Amino acid sequence: MFRISFDCVKNPAHLYSIHVFDGEETMKKIFCGICLTLLLSSHAWAGDEYEKTVTVETLAKTSSSWDGSALPNYSTGVPEVTVLRIVIPPKVKLPVHKHPVINAGVLIKGELTVVREDGKTLHLKAGDSIVELVNKWHYGKNEGDEPAEIIIVYSGVQGTPITVKK
Repeated sequence: MFRISFDCVKNPAHLYSIHVFDGEETMKKIFCGICLTLLLSSHAWAGDEYEKTVTVETLAKTSSSWDGSALPNYSTGVPEVTVLRIVIPPKVKLPVHKHPVINAGVLIKGELTVVREDGKTLHLKAGDSIVELVNKWHYGKNEGDEPAEIIIVYSGVQGTPITVKK
């Protein structure tokens, strides 16, 4: 029979020390190994909570639309922000339209092609952002095999439509 006593103390350097007295050498090593493993793993788990951080990624910041044309000045009036989730089924082409207000979005799923009236084209894949054309005729089409899902934020003025069909 042997006797083992120990104390675990966290020192200022955030390290633990274990003192084992009396007992057979092999049992001491096993016991110390188990204690050390438990103490260090519990300290690591507690530390994970403090390691979590918030990240911010700018997806778009510009004064021009995707085709390079300058965005217009904001209109006067009561501001109105509209946020839409638009789902475009596979192989669907939207009607030709224009937006009289500044808008931007992020394609969440699928792929989307935006075509300006003169044929200039922008291809988007999931995760891509777009700053849309303002007062220019265009259309979007999903040429893929899965739905395209996009979130768009329109910054307009009350009483002004966000989309006008041709």
